[in-house]
Amino acid sequence: MVSTCDLDELRGLFIFEGLTDAQLMTLCADGWVETYPAGELCREGEPAEYFYVLLDGEVALSKRSGTRDIDIWRAATPGSYFGAWSAFLLDEETTYENTATLTRPSRVLAIPATTLGNLLVRDFTMATHLLVGHSHGRFHQRRILGPHDRLVQLGQMTAGLTHELNNPAAAAVRAANGLRTQIAGMRHRRAELPSAVAPDAMDSLVELQDRVAELAGKPGDLTSVEKSDLEEALGRWLEDHGVEGAWDHAAIFAEAGLDIDWMERISTSPCCGPDRNGLTPVIRWLASTAETELLLTEITDATKRISTLVGQAKQYTQLDRAPFDVADVHELLEATLAMLSHRLGPNVSVVREFDLGLPQLPCYPAELNQVWTNLINNALDALGTDEGVLTLRTRRERDMVRVEVCDTGAGIPDDVLARVFDPFFTTKPFGDGTGLGLDIAARIVDQHLGSLWVESIPGDTRFITALPLLAAQNPRASADDRP
Repeated sequence: MVSTCDLDELRGLFIFEGLTDAQLMTLCADGWVETYPAGELCREGEPAEYFYVLLDGEVALSKRSGTRDIDIWRAATPGSYFGAWSAFLLDEETTYENTATLTRPSRVLAIPATTLGNLLVRDFTMATHLLVGHSHGRFHQRRILGPHDRLVQLGQMTAGLTHELNNPAAAAVRAANGLRTQIAGMRHRRAELPSAVAPDAMDSLVELQDRVAELAGKPGDLTSVEKSDLEEALGRWLEDHGVEGAWDHAAIFAEAGLDIDWMERISTSPCCGPDRNGLTPVIRWLASTAETELLLTEITDATKRISTLVGQAKQYTQLDRAPFDVADVHELLEATLAMLSHRLGPNVSVVREFDLGLPQLPCYPAELNQVWTNLINNALDALGTDEGVLTLRTRRERDMVRVEVCDTGAGIPDDVLARVFDPFFTTKPFGDGTGLGLDIAARIVDQHLGSLWVESIPGDTRFITALPLLAAQNPRASADDRP
């Protein structure tokens, strides 16, 4: 249903406060009032033809992010406006900055963008100049800072991932080279066996080799002290029995978990002969077998670590996950730590105080990872190069998950504490930060219907996030249901 404007109704709306009847009539001359059904009224990116004012009903605004729309604002207050925000530019190429969706049948005043723009330019010249300057400044700000922030995050993730991948990759290369050398040596040692081992005793040697390989292929549970003591005992035993290279073999056998009982078993085996004259070549052969298995285990462990890191990178980026999902908050925190591991130097101790009984959290995992990234980065900045402790703590409080990122840094002064979530506010030197990290984190948490706040005294700063354990549905669908 379409109708004309009611000037008395418009005078009561905050957006038109101070306008004269003549100015209101100018807007109404080309505008109209219409009751629209629930549904989309204007789409982000389309030509901005109309400026809308809500008279009765409810509107939700969303903005495109990647392949999905993210709810950013919802209002039912008469006078709420949306649509051609930048009508004052009088630019035919201006597009809608948001998608506006009416959540129920709503009565709306529609004003052509050119009508509103001409009124602003004619009657509010100075204000229009300020708005134009602000609009252009915001455009340049997004153009410069947007790619910069994305590059910073990409750089952080890449630095952490490459740092962590380098260690297992180097270990795998080192073990592979060692294995190649070991196999070459075994070909030569094999030539020693026929003269040292009787043909009818070869079966016992094969059996020993299989058992040694099986034992060496299993991860040992000896401490470094126990392993050192075992190596000392094995070295003396082998030396006492006239085995050449006794201490080299002792180190390998200790690493593989073979003890003195195993040495006695080998020495009394038929393959060593009744006078044990074949003990040295048999020990050398079995040591080569054990070392080969240890090198294979090292390669396996290194490649598993690489696979785990790739999995953590996928968990961090959520590239193969649905935008909205249920997630283990501890897995998200661990994935973020893995990406920031290059910043966890020897001076930083990481303490995890996790409530392992927490249920899965319905959320946008990739966005929460951005929150954890910003909070952990800030904590590490606070610790600096001094020794300190980074604590990640989780627990359940009624229907909320509470996540604390704590540091033992100098703390945040009271005059700064009230401003840490303000956009563009930063205490870092010029060029080291944009002042948007905590603002972005707070916005993401707010869109999850949660809360983010900070408590700080010297030696104990805590950024605390509380997130609701809602049913597995998009929390933004009920963004206005909060008290």
